[in-house]
Amino acid sequence: MSWSRQSKWHGASLMARNIFNQPPKDEKESAAPSPAPVKSSKLPGSVGGLRDSLREITANSIRDIEPDRIDMDGLRDRLILEDSSIEDLAESIRKHGQQVPIMVRPSDQPDRYRIIYGRRRLAAIRRVGGTVKAIVRTLDDDASLIAQGQENNLRLDPSFIEKSLFIKEMQEAGYKPGVIQDALGLTRQGVSNHRVVIEQLPDELVRLIGPAHGVGRRQWGDLAALSEKAPLVDIARETLASLPDTTPSSDKFQAVYVACSSKARSAANQSARGQTTVVKDNSGSPVGTLSVDGKSIAIKITRKDNPEFGQWLEERAETTLRELFEQWQNERGSGS
Repeated sequence: MSWSRQSKWHGASLMARNIFNQPPKDEKESAAPSPAPVKSSKLPGSVGGLRDSLREITANSIRDIEPDRIDMDGLRDRLILEDSSIEDLAESIRKHGQQVPIMVRPSDQPDRYRIIYGRRRLAAIRRVGGTVKAIVRTLDDDASLIAQGQENNLRLDPSFIEKSLFIKEMQEAGYKPGVIQDALGLTRQGVSNHRVVIEQLPDELVRLIGPAHGVGRRQWGDLAALSEKAPLVDIARETLASLPDTTPSSDKFQAVYVACSSKARSAANQSARGQTTVVKDNSGSPVGTLSVDGKSIAIKITRKDNPEFGQWLEERAETTLRELFEQWQNERGSGS
């Protein structure tokens, strides 16, 4: 092959990379930079160079693919995929076409693909109908996860709790710390800060509230701290049932937090006031009272009502209390 023809192929390859790696930005979403294509071994001579150039053009090209040939794959990086904004995105694509391609990778099954990023765009195009524009890349699991996380961060910054759930799923799936950090652009400490909070929150509570954009680590942490003082999930269900379906997720968080805080304060006040129970014998006559509050437990026997029992208990109270304490120690030891 002549030098001029090789130069043309080289120029075509560079042009393909420039065009296909930097798709135009849409008003709704901006495309993330695509990761570098997998390097293939060079074949000797000009034929090998030509084949390699063709491989790079193919790897970076935007293809029109039928949506039903693309499988939803990988970890979810959003709490809400199918919401009202999907319909808005579908209407935009219906009017102006798909401006930003998704990214997929070949599946193990012939003529099928697995999505890397662009789940919302794919869902919208499935409503509109027709083919979806997709960049096809041959990436392993780690590279796919990093591409997914980075593209999502650049296009629409996920909320604190969405990142936390994504981190939890990645760790449970066995991804290495370095991959997780690269996927979200976080330091090791940043990943730890997200994980500490999500471990204290019931999954159902997070799903009920939603992504809550604008609600940060401190606020979610304050809600998590109430888990020992109030039944968060039950309170959330009751609170959210009274709100309109169109209530923004951040407003849902505030409503749930206020309700849980109120319930926790009420329980604390009731505990501080204490509770007194009248203990009766088999005939229904009062024997004494048991008073419990946040600071002490007290047993009270009225000498006027039971003078003889009062005298008997006074003589044995110290020994009886010590025996009860030893019994508790033995039961605790045998149960550990």
